[in-house]
Amino acid sequence: MAEFNNVHSVTETPEGDDAKRSFHNRMFLEPQEKKRSMKALVVKQAKKTCSCTPAKVKDYIFSFFPVLQWLPKYKLREYLLGDIMSGVIVGVLLVPQSIAYSLLAGQEPIYGLYTSFFASIIYFIFGTSRHISVGIFGVICLMVGQVVDREIQRAGYDLEPAALSVLTDTAAYVNTTISPVNQTLQKLLCDKSCYAITVGATMTFIAGVYQVAMGFFQVGFVSVYLSDSLLSGFVTGASFTILTSQAKYLLGLDIPRSSGIGSLIATWINIFRNIHKTNICDVITSLLCFLLLIPTKELNERFKSKLKAPIPVELVVIVVATVTSHFGKLKETYGSSVAGHIPTGFLPPHPPDWNLIPNVALDAIPIAIIGFAITVSLSEMFAKKHGYSVKANQEMYAIGFCNIIPSFFHCFTTSAALAKTLVKESTGCRTQMSGMVTSLVILLVLLVIAPLFYSLQKCVLAVITIVNLRGALRKFKDLPKMWHLSRVDTVIWLVTMAASALISTEIGLLVGVCFSMLCVIFRTQRPEAPLLGWVAESETYESLSAYKNLQTKPGIVVFRFEAPLYYINKECFKSTLYKQTGVNPVWVKAAKKKAAKRMLREKEVDSGGNQTSISMDFVSEPLGFHTIVIDCCAVQFLDTAGIRTLKEVCKDYREINVQVLLAQCNPSVRSSLIRGEFFKEGEDHLLFHSVHQAVDFALGAQEHSGTSASK
Repeated sequence: MAEFNNVHSVTETPEGDDAKRSFHNRMFLEPQEKKRSMKALVVKQAKKTCSCTPAKVKDYIFSFFPVLQWLPKYKLREYLLGDIMSGVIVGVLLVPQSIAYSLLAGQEPIYGLYTSFFASIIYFIFGTSRHISVGIFGVICLMVGQVVDREIQRAGYDLEPAALSVLTDTAAYVNTTISPVNQTLQKLLCDKSCYAITVGATMTFIAGVYQVAMGFFQVGFVSVYLSDSLLSGFVTGASFTILTSQAKYLLGLDIPRSSGIGSLIATWINIFRNIHKTNICDVITSLLCFLLLIPTKELNERFKSKLKAPIPVELVVIVVATVTSHFGKLKETYGSSVAGHIPTGFLPPHPPDWNLIPNVALDAIPIAIIGFAITVSLSEMFAKKHGYSVKANQEMYAIGFCNIIPSFFHCFTTSAALAKTLVKESTGCRTQMSGMVTSLVILLVLLVIAPLFYSLQKCVLAVITIVNLRGALRKFKDLPKMWHLSRVDTVIWLVTMAASALISTEIGLLVGVCFSMLCVIFRTQRPEAPLLGWVAESETYESLSAYKNLQTKPGIVVFRFEAPLYYINKECFKSTLYKQTGVNPVWVKAAKKKAAKRMLREKEVDSGGNQTSISMDFVSEPLGFHTIVIDCCAVQFLDTAGIRTLKEVCKDYREINVQVLLAQCNPSVRSSLIRGEFFKEGEDHLLFHSVHQAVDFALGAQEHSGTSASK
């Protein structure tokens, strides 16, 4: 049974050593009984998990397939028009972006359309958010593209075109004369684009498996380590890498894509080395597209409340650019790089290359984490805004299956995207049905329209990609406000952004996570630890350094430590306490011992001189206070080092006749103190529910001791 001081209850105490309790009153709190039988807990959980009833099976199926819950309740007249409008508009915007972001992922345009199509359908079945748009996301595409380029180089696809042509012709000849051919020649039959999508699909499969596993084991807490400032800095830093990777298309340069650490700097060096090879036609086309896209995008944002739907300027630019390139014969006349043949229909499903899994398994981890973190955060944000709930674990299942299933259909990694989600919400989306409408728009392009984009210049796709980075790059304008709100968050943003841009995206993410965790540790390592003063005519104590006109009680020092007390900050706790009180008990004890020794030496020289009395006066010199009250309201937990530190502090101060009292300890801290045998027998009354009670106790104890001394 725990015992605490309370001024509202009355108890009687015996005379003797416990007499000082008689001037204060105590209350008793009986702790709840905790069931600590691990066997019982395991058995209970196993029964709950393994029990199978028709109702439980039905609930499981309905929770795993949310479409079965909301589709039968679909209000056709109320929801259909908004879903169709938003689905068509998002589909129209998604077509050019799917083609453009395919280049970023190192893939052919058709695979971007496949990815957007399948992701929309699968999220319609598994997703719980009514508003988010799942599909191609620039940062994810960049991370996929970096891995694809690396694996292409390892496989030898970056050989000179002539050499590669000879190898391919040889493989084709062997294939017609010898059956079966060996594995190496079979690989050669798969050209560069085929191998690129094989790598992308394999990594997408692994990322999806990771995400589903996170949902199954309910480890969504991993996303809490990705703070808003960290994610924002990461996306902005990755945006610089995306911009850099697209710069060569703006200039019409045919240079290899740099990868690995420092790829941003290496790419710009390579660009400037080849700047004399700039294609003037591509540069002019890029400038014209910028002049059309940027002002129209700004108008869409400024007047989005007045426009029923945003102007589909990207689709207009693609159509005009394709027609101009086709009839102007820009490829034949000026050597402009174009999208090339985009087939109609679907390729037959093909499983991922299991032999590639060891190569890409590690790369898929940050992709999986970023994908589900962005998806879950956007889902929760829009659900809160519109007054419904989403299930974080189900969202992880949904985004995981949006990667696993499409990986068999020549697709690469997807996640939710903020820009398209905002468009979807602002154009009247009511349910997940909007995603199905979007997939039908993309299906129309896949079956009929796709080949018409043959003459589309790649520089136009690069411009579309870069223009869509405006939101991330605008974060620099928010830095002064962010600095004013939280300097630590601003530094985390800057460090993550710089590391993601200058080193690499994966290392930048790791640097951001590690740096943000270090910031948390540093905050607890050097926390605020003020002295407190009494607010007149109340029972409140506040910081003397923060507020004026606070009073202090004579002989009592009130100290607050605003962090957990554990092995990292235990020395900070002691040093700050000694500094604030102005008394280091270790030094005082050492001074007393030194003075006592000197007194003994002086006695030997002069047994009755004045020097002896001076030394005695020094030994018994008053400290100015008799009690320290430690306010533990901000101490969330104690570890063994923290308990040991409190024991040492209490012992050291007790030896110089200073009493240490603890106030406002939470149940976890009290439990730790009791388990750590902090209190000697009969001392458990020295825990107080408030600082005011502890101060009253100290004042009463001093009065009692003074009265006893006078007697």
